[in-house]
Amino acid sequence: MSPKKKTTLAFLACLMLALGATACGSDDDENSGSVGGGGGADGKQIQKVSGAAEAGTIKVGSKNFTEQYILGNIYADALKAAGFKVKKSLDLGSEVVAYKALRQGEVNTYPEYTGTALSAFFEVPVNKIPKDKNEVYDQVKSKLAGQQITALPQTPFENTYRLVMAKDKWKSIGSPKTMSELKGKAKDLRISGFPECKQRIDCLLGVQKAYGMKFKKFVASEQKYDVLNNKSADVIFGFTTDGELTTGKYVILEDDKGLFPPYNVSLLVKDDTLEKMGPEGQKVIEQVQAPLTEKVMRELNSRVDLDKQEPEKVAADYLKEAGFTQ
Repeated sequence: MSPKKKTTLAFLACLMLALGATACGSDDDENSGSVGGGGGADGKQIQKVSGAAEAGTIKVGSKNFTEQYILGNIYADALKAAGFKVKKSLDLGSEVVAYKALRQGEVNTYPEYTGTALSAFFEVPVNKIPKDKNEVYDQVKSKLAGQQITALPQTPFENTYRLVMAKDKWKSIGSPKTMSELKGKAKDLRISGFPECKQRIDCLLGVQKAYGMKFKKFVASEQKYDVLNNKSADVIFGFTTDGELTTGKYVILEDDKGLFPPYNVSLLVKDDTLEKMGPEGQKVIEQVQAPLTEKVMRELNSRVDLDKQEPEKVAADYLKEAGFTQ
């Protein structure tokens, strides 16, 4: 069995669990490529929403990286399947640009990370962001309400920082499970991250303070996994939904002291647009994001970043594999 086939089957297994399947099934069931169950998260395909066609065009935006492209397409395609007229604007740029576009009505909705919303839009210091994901979400929802924006319920997955190592190097230093277990070993390890990571409290600076360890060297690089592969560094700051994590070549260390804040996704929607969508439109959004665990999101990201598929195709395939569309 090829590595990619294994990844796909693991993805389908994750979907089955997320969709409430009672068992993983036999090898024959796996080889059938079927998600199982009766369709979407509530056992049926996305249904047409009454009055959707008359609700006007919903302009769905996203930021400009793989995961955002995929999410933007998932939400847009789901609303379209429900009968809404949809226009995509899936390359807005940074969160500052995307948020401005939302507030000015250039888009009506876009997915944002809860921790990012607090720090970037409301200037909450990263080290002051709550560690509980629901508390973070509640703060985001409350603060955005004053901007006539609703933060819809958050995704099961979060995309936050974690320390990542190549499996062979990880084994050579005793297979540590947590970041705390790196203390005493860090002095011999080179760590890599984006250039700004060195001075960020939610990156290297925070790790050094929270865990009381200093690394041998900081390697500034925009290339995360390439740095591990060519052995320019021993540890990197990865993201929990990186597609490369599906390959089995890397290991994530647990943030046992809870340094990194929660970064679950909430679809931010202008209040007037949400009113047009109605409760059934909101239900569609919650329905299609219910299976989006970290493992599933990694698989979707890997299809773009490793398999070089287009985000539009990956999103469409996800909705079909999960039973939301045909």
